[in-house]
Amino acid sequence: MIETALYAALGGISAVAAINAVYPQIRQDLKFVRTAWGPVARLRRNYLTAQPHVTIVDRFLYQVSVQPHKPFVLYENESYSYKDVDDMSNKVANFFREAGYKCGDTVAMLVYNGPAFVWTFLGLGKLGLKMALLNTNLRSKSLLHCFKVAEAKALIVGEGDALLEAVTEIFPTLEKLHVAVWLQGDKPPPQGLLSLDDKIDLASDQPIPLKLRESITRSDTFCYIYTSGTTGLPKAAKVTTEKIAAAACTFGCSGVKKDDVVFLTLPMYHSTGLMLGLAGSIEYGNTIALARKFSATRFWDACRKYKATVILYIGELLRYLCAQPKTPFDRNHSVRLAFGNGLRPDVWVKFQERFGIGQILEFYGATEGNVIFFNIHNKTGAVGMLTPFIKKLLQAYFLKVDPETSELIRDQNGRCIHVQPGEPGLLVAPITDKRPFKGYHGDRTLTERKILRSVFKEGDIFFNTGDLMMVDKEYYVYFVDRLGDTYRWKGENVATTEVAEVLHDMEEVEEANVYGVTVPGHDGRAGMAAMVLHPGHGANPRAWYAHLSARLPTYARPLFLRLTPDLDHTGTFKQTKVELVREGFDPSVVTDSLYFRDDSKQTYVPMDLETYKAIVGGKVKL
Repeated sequence: MIETALYAALGGISAVAAINAVYPQIRQDLKFVRTAWGPVARLRRNYLTAQPHVTIVDRFLYQVSVQPHKPFVLYENESYSYKDVDDMSNKVANFFREAGYKCGDTVAMLVYNGPAFVWTFLGLGKLGLKMALLNTNLRSKSLLHCFKVAEAKALIVGEGDALLEAVTEIFPTLEKLHVAVWLQGDKPPPQGLLSLDDKIDLASDQPIPLKLRESITRSDTFCYIYTSGTTGLPKAAKVTTEKIAAAACTFGCSGVKKDDVVFLTLPMYHSTGLMLGLAGSIEYGNTIALARKFSATRFWDACRKYKATVILYIGELLRYLCAQPKTPFDRNHSVRLAFGNGLRPDVWVKFQERFGIGQILEFYGATEGNVIFFNIHNKTGAVGMLTPFIKKLLQAYFLKVDPETSELIRDQNGRCIHVQPGEPGLLVAPITDKRPFKGYHGDRTLTERKILRSVFKEGDIFFNTGDLMMVDKEYYVYFVDRLGDTYRWKGENVATTEVAEVLHDMEEVEEANVYGVTVPGHDGRAGMAAMVLHPGHGANPRAWYAHLSARLPTYARPLFLRLTPDLDHTGTFKQTKVELVREGFDPSVVTDSLYFRDDSKQTYVPMDLETYKAIVGGKVKL
């Protein structure tokens, strides 16, 4: 309709030909406008102009009112309607209200995907509590840090022996902080922990008065989602009520329909799982099928069981599915749409051809960021488009950086320099009232490090995504790499300084430099550490394996170790990684001793040429 009206206004076919000749991207721009218009209008109507202020919790209550008996959450052999989840979330809210928690307080959640996550999250939200969503893979110092930085008054621990063990390890500190630790499930809690489910069962399921959360504004923090950065330990990104609303509405860019069943295997403590999967399904009134964790062997059986029509992914997830043995049932499913990010071009084509998925919608965005791209044109490998028209709307820019130092290159006037088409550049976006950057809770310097100033003129401020991107001559945008001290592996961001700190706690290690290296056939970069040992100390691979396993989640443990007599530094004593990354883990290139993490043997084993060839040939599971 927009295209027809525009063409008519331009005087018919001849005008169309003329404008196509002058501005050949008009069709792409019109498609972008048509795709974005619905979600933008929905955001304005349902959230930005609504009085009193509306949150995703209120949108959930709206869905309860119009379709109370529609299945909302499917999990294993269980089915919960919108009304069922409403009742359970009321019980959660009423219990915590009686326990003295009030709007503005923070409660941390360490809970796996499942119905309990959903109704706990919504129940706390009904009281106006802020949720700190802890990564269930974190352990020890990292887990304790994430809890403390959010200044939470309580910790809710989901079912699962691994979660209980993780909390038991840090409980002495939590006890000193007078933190209430609530344990879900029917197992008797250990000494000091409090049982939760029995109390929830006895709580009232009566609705929660709106007045208890009516003071919340669009710019208030709704929850904290943790993201890695160059500072090492995870940072608590502030996710506002408006940001969740915008992400939920953006789910509509996929063309999602009310009768879609969304299969979610991504963890809801991350933004894609929470803001697109859960919040997006609430906004559009979908049924959501949950898996506690992703399983490549059970994925398609679950899709068939739940009659899923939409799946959410990260790039590695689809690669794992393609790596499974082919079966006659590969196309025996109802999935029509895959929505996610981080999909490599080779996997894109293989996945779509093998499993017959009609539409793949790739996007780019960061939890705390203020810029987002969507590939609505099905261009393999791209994350979106940035024509001159779209660039004016999104205000995204790509700046030259020094590949050796990762520092911005500025001209003689101290201003940043735009890259040319086809040249990688650092993606930045201006920070404005309409495109805010709320930053991280806690140390203000963490937020300041993501802000660039005087980029194009004195006093302007920009958000630094930390990502190298590239725009080709046809205006398609591609992700190139992470910039600086963070790399991505197994769908998780890994902070090199956090891993280095754990390595430095090993008695043999004098200095460690952590970086990511590419592995053929795998997305992201695998962790590698170059280490200098103290004089008189030798390698202790089995002890190192045990130490790293106890201190780091699997995805953050270095896959390769390099023992070297010295490490290179800049003139300002910063470690350099360029040469280390270039040499990688090839024993025919590296003369230092190399080790590979062998999980089957629970140790690091010497890396020889035969092992190297097996890894790059895809014969070793990483």
